[in-house]
Amino acid sequence: MEERIVRFIMALRSSGVRISLAESADAFKAIEHLGIKNRDIFRLSLRTTLVKDADHIPIFEELFPLFFGDGNAPPLMNLSEDLTPEEADMLAEALRQFNEQLRRMLEKLLNGEQLSQQELDHLAKMVGLDQADDLRYRDWMVQRMQKALQFKQVQEALKELAELLAQMGMDKQRVEQMRQLLMANQQALEDQLRQYAGQRIAENMSERPPDDGLDNLLDRPFNSLSDSDMDRLRKEVQRLAAALRTRVALRQKRAKSGQLDAKATIRANLKHGSVPIDIKHREHNLKPKLVVICDISTSMRSCSELMLTLLYEMQDQISKTHAFAFIDHLEFISPDFEKLDARDAVQQVLERMPSGYYNTDLGRSLEQFSRDYMDTVDSRTTFIIVGDGRNNYNDPHLQIFNTIARRCRRTIWLTPESPALWGTGDSDMLKYAPNCDVILQANTLSQLSAAVDKLLQA
Repeated sequence: MEERIVRFIMALRSSGVRISLAESADAFKAIEHLGIKNRDIFRLSLRTTLVKDADHIPIFEELFPLFFGDGNAPPLMNLSEDLTPEEADMLAEALRQFNEQLRRMLEKLLNGEQLSQQELDHLAKMVGLDQADDLRYRDWMVQRMQKALQFKQVQEALKELAELLAQMGMDKQRVEQMRQLLMANQQALEDQLRQYAGQRIAENMSERPPDDGLDNLLDRPFNSLSDSDMDRLRKEVQRLAAALRTRVALRQKRAKSGQLDAKATIRANLKHGSVPIDIKHREHNLKPKLVVICDISTSMRSCSELMLTLLYEMQDQISKTHAFAFIDHLEFISPDFEKLDARDAVQQVLERMPSGYYNTDLGRSLEQFSRDYMDTVDSRTTFIIVGDGRNNYNDPHLQIFNTIARRCRRTIWLTPESPALWGTGDSDMLKYAPNCDVILQANTLSQLSAAVDKLLQA
C-alpha cells in the first residue's frame, strides 16, 4: 500500500499538484493514525494532507479511484445458460453467418466474459496507451480500443443477429430480451476499457520523471511545450503580469519629469535673456495606447495566447487596448476582455477561432483592418504585431502596413523566429521589417515578458 500511495503522489505531481516532502510525510502519518479500512476516511486524509489549492481537488478526485478503486470490472451476464436447446441451436446457426472475429466477440458477449488482462495489455500496446500520460486523452484511447475490437461492427452484428433469430422462428419477445442483454454486456465491456485506460494512464503518470523546474520552463521555446507545460505557464503568466505591473508603476512614480520641452523652456526664460534657468518638461505619461494584432494559427497560438493574457492583466498601466486576432481573417476581440477576465477571454477567443489546416493570411487581415478599424490608430498609438510573418505566399499588402506604420507613434513586431529564418520559405519578415521601429524575438515566456516590459517603458 505504501508503494501505491507513493505512485499516487507522483501522479498528482505530474498533473500539476505541488506536494512537498513534508506534505507527503504528513499523508503517511495521517494514514498511520486513521488506517485504510474506511475508504471515505482514507480518501479525506489523503486529500487534506496533499491538496492545498481548491482548483486541484478535481484532479485528486479523478486520480484517487484509479489508484485505490476496488479493481473489479463491471459484471457481465451469461445468456447462454438461460437458453433452451432449441434456442441454443438457432443461436449457433445464426452465429455461423458472421466472420471469425465478429463471431468471437458475439460469443464473448453471450457468455458474459470480460476481456482478459492479456487482451487488455495487447490492446494497450496496439493503440499506444503505454505512452499516454495525460488523463485528457483517456476517452480518445478508449475510442481507439473500441475501434480495434470492432465495436461499431459488433453493434451492427447484434441487430443482424436479432433479425436472423426472428426469421428462424424465435419468439420476438425473447429476441428483444436477448438483444437488450447483449447490448448491456457490450456497455459493460466499454466500462471495463474506460476503467483500464484510466488506471494505465495514471500508472504512466506516476512513472513519468519529474518535469523541469519552472525557471527552465520559462526559457523553453513555445513550439516545444506540452499541454501540461502550457497549463503551468498560464498560471505563471498571472504572476509575471503582477510583477511587471508593479515595476511599471514604480517606474512611473519615480520619474520626476517627462521629455525636455525646448519651446516652453525658451519662452519661460526670455526674462533671463534666454539663459535656461527654469527647465520645462512635457507632461509625463507612461501609459501607452495599444493596437495589437495577434496571429493565433497553430504555430503562433501559444505565443499569442500568453501575450494577450499579459497585456490584459496589465490594463491599469495601459490607457487603451484594441486587440485583434487572425488566421485567415481578422476578428476584433476586445469585447471578449470587457466581459471576462483575461484567462477566460483568451480561451473564448481560441475556441471561437480554432487552429486548423487553413492558410494564415496576414495580408488579408491587414486589408480588413485598413477598411474597418483604421480609426483606432493615431499619433499616440503603439501598433504591435505578434506573428512570424509567414503569409503562405499570399499578398502581404505592404502598402497598407506602410500606411499604418506612418500613422502610428511606433510599430513593434514580436516574432518567435530568429533573424536567420526571416525571408525563408513563405516568410515576409524582411519585407515588413523596414517599417518597424523595433523587432523583438519572443520565443519563450521570459522573452515575451521582457518584450512587454520594454514596450511599456517608452
